[in-house]
Amino acid sequence: MTGTAAAVLVALCPLLLAGGFLVGRRTAHPDGRSDVGSPVERATFETLHTASLAAPPLRAGLTADTAGKAVRGLRTLLGTGALCVTNRSSVLAWDGTGERHAAWVVDRLGALLDTGRSAAFDCGCGDPDCPLRWAIASPVVVDGRVLGALVAYASRDFAVLARATDEVARWMSVQLELAELDRSRTRVIEAEIRALRAQISPHFIFNSLAAIASFVRTDPERARELLLQFADFTRYSFRSHGEFTTLADELHSIDQYLALARARFGDRLAVTLQIAPEVLPVSLPFLCLQPLVENAVKHGLEGAVARSRITIGARDAGAEAEVVIEDDGVGMEPGRLRRILRGADGPASGVGLSNVDERLRQAFGDAYGLVIDTGVGAGMRITVRIPKYRAGVHPQVAGEEA
Repeated sequence: MTGTAAAVLVALCPLLLAGGFLVGRRTAHPDGRSDVGSPVERATFETLHTASLAAPPLRAGLTADTAGKAVRGLRTLLGTGALCVTNRSSVLAWDGTGERHAAWVVDRLGALLDTGRSAAFDCGCGDPDCPLRWAIASPVVVDGRVLGALVAYASRDFAVLARATDEVARWMSVQLELAELDRSRTRVIEAEIRALRAQISPHFIFNSLAAIASFVRTDPERARELLLQFADFTRYSFRSHGEFTTLADELHSIDQYLALARARFGDRLAVTLQIAPEVLPVSLPFLCLQPLVENAVKHGLEGAVARSRITIGARDAGAEAEVVIEDDGVGMEPGRLRRILRGADGPASGVGLSNVDERLRQAFGDAYGLVIDTGVGAGMRITVRIPKYRAGVHPQVAGEEA
């Protein structure tokens, strides 16, 4: 494919990518194989394929490493003799001939980096055999900031290459903006998990240790078992990475939490678990169910309630797993619950209900928020629906990190 043909196709590439479809038809070979039909269709397919290969490195941000991995694919898109990617102060990656030109590239980009406008300039090479006579530079812009430039080199200046370079630079900018969004989303999720960890009541930790201490002399074996469960529970709750976990791991941590709670409350707390084994591998946001169980324990034994029963069920619901956490405690006025889910009833209200609801919606969509049935004196029933499969949702393997 010639440089001009590639440039024309690249000018169309953002529209094709945004539309999410390939314009063209497939024709059948006599032996039954299929292929993209006309030369233009084949070239379009190759352009989209090359763009798909160049995108993943850029989704990690603009660095020397990511630019080095993407630059060859970007040069293939443009079909030029050489291409370089810069930040504001240096050349991050070069692909093609004439790399000696890299030394002075950034010095020629001052106006572009300041104004964000494309520029074309004579390379000024003194070598009569050098094929790089002209350079066309387009800004790479993320959130209004010029991060650097994409510079295409050719034997002469022509308008089609200039337009194509602008299009590829804009496509790069979109990939880098997505990288920024990914990082922002990760920071938000980490902040939400830190908030959940902060809501693991210090009183629960102190009371658990006090309960363990009470068994040291009377039942040292139980004290040892509870201490191990406490260690595993805190290790899981404070692991440093992994946005998702499995239902099996989350329920295992909940079981340890309930063992510690029963050590404190004794016969006042009764727990029933009804878990379908086939849903245990389902992935869900980390620390998604444990705050709901803590909420059930807290409100189940609130006030003058002498005894509370908590039921935790997980069943197969076709394409989804359904988890239900129910207590027979004091319940809650529905209007107050709505304020809690909006985050408008103060940080001490509930234990992570709004946090969990928001993270479920972020992971799976608005159809997967918490469903809560409650009333004053009527206990509380929380239903969590989890799709069995969702692209991009992958749990951290248990034991991968302490």
